[in-house]
Amino acid sequence: MKNFVNSLEENIIALILATMTLVTFSQVVARYGFNSGWGAALEFTRVLFAWLILFGMSYGIKIGAHLGVDAFIRLFPKPIFRVFALLGAAATVLYAALLIDATWFGVLLGLENRGASGGALPYVARFYQLPIGMEDLKWPLWVQETFDVRERVPRWMPYTILPFGLALLGFRALQMFWLILIGKREAMIAAHEAEELVEENKDVLKD
Repeated sequence: MKNFVNSLEENIIALILATMTLVTFSQVVARYGFNSGWGAALEFTRVLFAWLILFGMSYGIKIGAHLGVDAFIRLFPKPIFRVFALLGAAATVLYAALLIDATWFGVLLGLENRGASGGALPYVARFYQLPIGMEDLKWPLWVQETFDVRERVPRWMPYTILPFGLALLGFRALQMFWLILIGKREAMIAAHEAEELVEENKDVLKD
């Protein structure tokens, strides 16, 4: 499962970056070389960029690229610091679960009729039921004729990344919780850029 998720994240991120680069480059050539272009290119790259961000959330946890402030909790003894680290990972799992679908939380606290609902899954489901398409993205003519679909790409399709990306975030946070619990990792935050920059440049003023 771990290897599958690793390869899935890396391959999709690489594919998105390559597609964005190719589309942008081709549009520059088409616009300045042939005075033409694809009208939906900007919207398409915006969608890809949103997908990149949502995949990047979970991938950032995996490689320890997320920034965080842990100066205060590092003042505590290691056992207490470990508790704080576990709480941080657990809070991230809860955050992802709430954003995927908050209905269960409302049922748990008896808040069904007080706005404690919604989330990525209901949001995508709502757009699935509504015949709303993207502004510029359209199916090629052969797709319309072959599959008898509407002209514009349904809005729910690009939005499917919301629950998927959040599920990956929750998976990575749960993975970090386990690694912290068994002592293989200190915390979810593994990048300390400020400290690294200070260490790298400590002799600059002397020079």
